[in-house]
Amino acid sequence: MTDKTMTPEDVASRLRSGMTIGIGGWGSRRKPMALVRALLRTEISDLTVVSYGGPDIGLLAAAGRIRRLVTAFVTLDSIPLEPHYRAARERGDFALTEIDEAMFMWGLTAAANRMPFLPVRAGLGSDVMRVNPELRTVTSPYEDGEEFVAVPALRMDAALVHLNRADRLGNGQYLGPDPYFDDLFCEAADTAYVSCERLVETAELTKGAAPQTLLVKRHSVTGVVETPNGAHFTSCAPDHGRDESFQRLYATTPWPEFARRFLSGTSEHDYQSAVQAWHKEQQ
Repeated sequence: MTDKTMTPEDVASRLRSGMTIGIGGWGSRRKPMALVRALLRTEISDLTVVSYGGPDIGLLAAAGRIRRLVTAFVTLDSIPLEPHYRAARERGDFALTEIDEAMFMWGLTAAANRMPFLPVRAGLGSDVMRVNPELRTVTSPYEDGEEFVAVPALRMDAALVHLNRADRLGNGQYLGPDPYFDDLFCEAADTAYVSCERLVETAELTKGAAPQTLLVKRHSVTGVVETPNGAHFTSCAPDHGRDESFQRLYATTPWPEFARRFLSGTSEHDYQSAVQAWHKEQQ
């Protein structure tokens, strides 16, 4: 059994410009923000990013790190449209592949199963086919002869996800209401890095746990990082909710000012300290 524990900087050091990187979570919920911030402290750029997008995309877009984004949406949930993503798209900073949520899931599933594509009804009769002219359809070889969208596999070089708990071997556990698709991200990538609120012993993961909370398994995980509050400012139920006041600050602050105050440090500790200082100012 291999101890896979790392630091955020260890993870960032294994990433390279030009990679295709998947980011788990959903909107502004359980995003691996500490790992994204570690990436921002490097010079890595020219990325293809695959994500059910939230502030992970806003940060990377505002910093000019994205070459192409593959997504079904980019939202802050309580703020419908991620403002830094919107500004970058209006400037034409990167290419966009926008597909239906079910098509996105099916693309992850195809990659996880090492299939070149999988058929799905989602997308037919919609503008998804018009804005993605590279998509193809396939016809069922059986008597029904039905036509489907052939969703290409969303294969990735690396995946970043955040969970509530993990052990040193790479087994991960979510404790909130939804697994999102973090397990598929890990299985669809060549390497996968799991940050977690707390590292625990394997026995604690399995003690009284429902099997469906343990979807992320060590065979698909390359490294594990303990990052308390590492999903900030997104939610990580039940450990903590979304930091709505800070999210509003993020959404309304010009990027250079936000980056200078909160992202100019050399570690995740510097970021968390800057956030705490801001909250004290608001009291």
